[in-house]
Amino acid sequence: MGGWLWMAMLAVLALPVSARADDLRPGYLEVTQQDARHWRVTLKAPVKGGLAANAAPAMPAYCSAGPPVRHLEEGSLYSDWRYDCARPLVGAKVGLSGLDRTVTDALVRIAPLGRPVQAARLTSAAPIAEVVARAGSAQVAGTYFRVGIAHILGGYDHLLFVLSLVLLLGGGWVVARTVTAFTIAHSITLAGATLGFLGVSQRPVEICIALSIVFLAVEVVKRDPAYPRLAERIPWVVAFLFGLLHGFGFAGTLAEIGMPEGEVPVALLTFNLGVEVGQLAIVVVALGVLAIIGRVSVAGLAVFRRAAAYPIGSIAAFWMIARMLG
Repeated sequence: MGGWLWMAMLAVLALPVSARADDLRPGYLEVTQQDARHWRVTLKAPVKGGLAANAAPAMPAYCSAGPPVRHLEEGSLYSDWRYDCARPLVGAKVGLSGLDRTVTDALVRIAPLGRPVQAARLTSAAPIAEVVARAGSAQVAGTYFRVGIAHILGGYDHLLFVLSLVLLLGGGWVVARTVTAFTIAHSITLAGATLGFLGVSQRPVEICIALSIVFLAVEVVKRDPAYPRLAERIPWVVAFLFGLLHGFGFAGTLAEIGMPEGEVPVALLTFNLGVEVGQLAIVVVALGVLAIIGRVSVAGLAVFRRAAAYPIGSIAAFWMIARMLG
């Protein structure tokens, strides 16, 4: 089993350990029609990742604009242009130039007058979106669903929390009930914070999220079948309480990404569904790995769980201290 243990520890330690952990911080481009000729183009670009320094709106040649108005706010550069377009944008292509020189993607929202909005995700491989004659909620839904999946798979603190739950509880209905409690809880605070009913400062939330992972890692290390730990006795309660915190974390990320005006409920719902699909994928893969190891050696499975918990707890402790120090 020595090889299994080394592989597990190396796999976990290979995760990025930046204090932020939630590395999904795409830019947000809004292209909003003001009247027959004029469009307001606003780019929200995180300073980290190169988007603020390298990206600029890519508009048709028949559109012109003066210098943008810019300001910094909470780690993002906001740039605002007023474009005069000699012809309608239907059938034209808009997006961002310079994405190939960044490590950040961007969402684009295009809102013509009198027609439904459209949304798309821009990447270095596909930095341009075509303005279609008919678009609407379905396009927004698809975009934010994909963003939700990407967030849970790239938001390493949430990922490690779910993995820790699986390591502690193993398989069966207990995992299903616990993950369901976690889902319900973070859905409540995600919706409440995004819609403006709840408000919590992000820094203490992120500190407590890291602490929640440390707590579960300790529970895994000290796991004893003869003396169940607190998180084993009432796992759905523990998961629900920590899920409330993680929901605020999701909401903070969604606020930084940006929400399409007029389609907030659709974007919120599909983002949350995407998170759940990504979360389910993590649980299925983790349970599969544990099942394979358990077939090789039942005793080795217990050692594997404990060995995996040490690097998880260490990374989370690093995040917690780094976030406390700012």
